[in-house]
Amino acid sequence: MTAAAGAALSSHGHGPSDPFYSSPFGPFYRRHTPYVIQPEYRLHELNKRLQARTEESDNLWWDAFATEFFDDDASFTLAFCLEDGPKRYTIGRTLIPRYFRTIFEGGVTDLSYMLRHSKEAFNSHSNAVTLDCEHCTMVTHHGKPAFTTVCTDGRLILEFSVDEMRIRTWHFSIRQHRELLPRSLVAIHTQDPQSLEQLSKNVTRSGQTNVTLNYLRLCVILEPMQELMSRHKTYNLSPRDCLKTCLFQKWQRMVAPPGQQSMCRTDPTANEQETETETVIGEYRNRKQHGQQEEEPEQQLQPGKSGRDGRGGADADGWGVWGRGRAADHPPREHSVRRRGRGGGRRGRQRSRN
Repeated sequence: MTAAAGAALSSHGHGPSDPFYSSPFGPFYRRHTPYVIQPEYRLHELNKRLQARTEESDNLWWDAFATEFFDDDASFTLAFCLEDGPKRYTIGRTLIPRYFRTIFEGGVTDLSYMLRHSKEAFNSHSNAVTLDCEHCTMVTHHGKPAFTTVCTDGRLILEFSVDEMRIRTWHFSIRQHRELLPRSLVAIHTQDPQSLEQLSKNVTRSGQTNVTLNYLRLCVILEPMQELMSRHKTYNLSPRDCLKTCLFQKWQRMVAPPGQQSMCRTDPTANEQETETETVIGEYRNRKQHGQQEEEPEQQLQPGKSGRDGRGGADADGWGVWGRGRAADHPPREHSVRRRGRGGGRRGRQRSRN
């Protein structure tokens, strides 16, 4: 760079001499983001809230914790590998508070998540911020049966909503875990082989306690029933009616065109209509199975009354006639009429005259 160019830059306030100048390639340059709170700080607040937990924390405390950090439609996915193969569990927003509670019920006294070299990405279409951390460590401190620190390494992917910065999706893939014991504790039991063997046993499996693993297995059964339980709690329906209503609405969503699928939502006033529709469908199927077909009532023509077209009557033998009507006491076959089912035109009139 020439001296003239450097002087020009300095005169405009964009040269190296400007103390407030920040280069786009420097460490202090940061592009403006549409969200105020950073995702890493949000996770730091989650760690602080978990550390503020006490033994007296009840279900209300855990529900408030999940409401503060997780979206109403949030999903929580945990993937790891056990002795019998890889496992993957996904739970909804209703079961998330219980998951964190089972961690502490399994003997954990402290829980925190540590991030290293995380990346952020903003998606304007979904209005969400994605936090991707390839090196995330879940640190848990266990007090039973001995003081143990468990470090669970894996990849953590979080998706936050921009408006409230609450977690929409939580995906944690566990790669490995390490269980660390204090050196002083091992030195005390060096002379006792049984104690050393007891200490050598793992406290967790892939970083998860037995209480948490049992809860995740139970969630496989509970998760599909969340819609039934929530419908029973909201509308006070019987389990059978809840199941029938859910199946009917799923059938509506499958049959409806793509543009009208959003209209097939839960409607509390549609329960009676759906029940009546299901009853009619059931009766129709029963009739079809037993071979019962509805018979349409046939119009009976009486003598002296008009026919189907209003221009004629009927004979005593039940044949409908076309032409002028004939009184009931009129002698039959006196006038030439054209009977239904017989030849029309000249031939029909000749036959009737003969």
